[in-house]
Amino acid sequence: MDMQVWRSRLMTGQWFSHLSTSFQNSLLAAAKVRRLSSGQRLFKRGDPPCGLYAVLEGAVRIGAVSEQGKEALLSLVESPHWFGEICLFDGQPRTHDAFGLGQCVLLHIPQTALLALLDEQPLYWRQLALLMSQKLRLTFINLEQLSLMPAPARLAHRLLLIAAGYGELEPPRRSLQLPQDQLASMLSLSRQTTNQILKDLQGQGILDLKYGEIEILDAERLRALATL
Repeated sequence: MDMQVWRSRLMTGQWFSHLSTSFQNSLLAAAKVRRLSSGQRLFKRGDPPCGLYAVLEGAVRIGAVSEQGKEALLSLVESPHWFGEICLFDGQPRTHDAFGLGQCVLLHIPQTALLALLDEQPLYWRQLALLMSQKLRLTFINLEQLSLMPAPARLAHRLLLIAAGYGELEPPRRSLQLPQDQLASMLSLSRQTTNQILKDLQGQGILDLKYGEIEILDAERLRALATL
C-alpha cells in the first residue's frame, strides 16, 4: 500500500496530525512497514532500542510476564497510536514486551534513522517529548485510580480512555474490540469482578456486550461513573 494512504490513516491521530508537514514527511520517508501475525513478538523486555512505531491496522499488546508465567497487560494500542519513544530518549533497553494481537500492520522508524533526523532538526525533540509526556500523565492517573477509586469507576475510566485511543482519537469510538479477560488484566481485577461490573452496566443500558466486543451506548453516563 502506498505510504500516502498510511499518511491519511495517521492523520486521524492527534499527535501526528499536529506535527509540521516537514516532520511528517521526514518520518514517512524514513519509515518501513512491518507486519505481525497474531501472537508474534515485536520486542521483549530487555531488548535494545529499535525505534518508533505506529499502529496502522490491528493492535499491539504491551505488557510483561513474570517468572511464574503471570501476565500483566498494560495496554492494547490500536491505530493510529504511536509507541516506543521511551528508549529513544535514554537509549536503554525495552521496558516491556510487545506482541501483535490479530493480524497487525505497523509503521516502523528505525532508531538510527530517527536519531540522525533529530540531530539535523533538534526542534523535533519537543514533539517526541510531548508524545511521551502524554503517556506519563496517563500513567500517573492510572496509579492514582488504582489506589483511590472503586473498581467500577476504574473500569469506566479505562473504557473511555481506550475509546479515545488514549488521547489520539476524536471523536472516540463506540465499539471496542476488547475481550473481558484482557480488560481485567489491565485493571488488575479478577475476570469475575470485571464481568459482573460489565453486566451491571449493560443492565443499566450504558454498555452492550458481545463476544470479544464492548459497545458504549451512553458515554455521558459512563463518564459520570468514571468521575466517582
